[in-house]
Amino acid sequence: MSSKPDITLFFLGASRAIRIAWLLEELQLPFELVASPRASNGLAPEEFKAKIPTKMGKSPVIKDGDIVVQESSAIVEYICETYDTSNHLIPKDPKTRAKVREWIAAAEGTFMLHALAILYARWRIPSAAKEHLPEMESSLSVNVHNDLNWLESELSSPSPSSSGGRTWLVGDDVTAADIMMGFNTEFIFTRKLGVEGGEEWPNVQKWLERVKGREAYKKSVERTGYSL
Repeated sequence: MSSKPDITLFFLGASRAIRIAWLLEELQLPFELVASPRASNGLAPEEFKAKIPTKMGKSPVIKDGDIVVQESSAIVEYICETYDTSNHLIPKDPKTRAKVREWIAAAEGTFMLHALAILYARWRIPSAAKEHLPEMESSLSVNVHNDLNWLESELSSPSPSSSGGRTWLVGDDVTAADIMMGFNTEFIFTRKLGVEGGEEWPNVQKWLERVKGREAYKKSVERTGYSL
């Protein structure tokens, strides 16, 4: 460690915040957990939002001493740069580092973006137009299929140490790529956001099971009470 951590994680249930809890457990970093389940309307309770030291009041947020960081990818990069002195989760090798960063960006900028388009359509479409929702979902699902086909292809490609498929997204062990991508992939399948139509993405499913079986991930779920 480059300095002594004084980390508080503001954690909303059933949210992206599981990424940060998993990351902290992966690095065996002590942290204080300020957690809340969602309110009956599915949103963050106002009393919980009031505790979060940002203008947006959204989760995840971390406070490390006098440093406050919001947005999952920014938090992951800050924690890795500050406390992962072995550069295990974001490796130093330029080619590997670039690939990890690619997945960090894709997690929100591609996968979650396309998945949320379907979810928001379900939530916001006017009652008078609901007959058109299946057609809208079918059109939006093309993007999710393309995303999962990309993920499936990457996981099917040879690993650095084997001609078989990959165990993890980059290299032979877990990296920040897996930590960022795990939540949105589970979210897509759990909420059935664009995954219907006959395709199964078997390597994606196997990888997701490995994510859920990772000891640090299981510890983060147990501590936070996370569930989708």
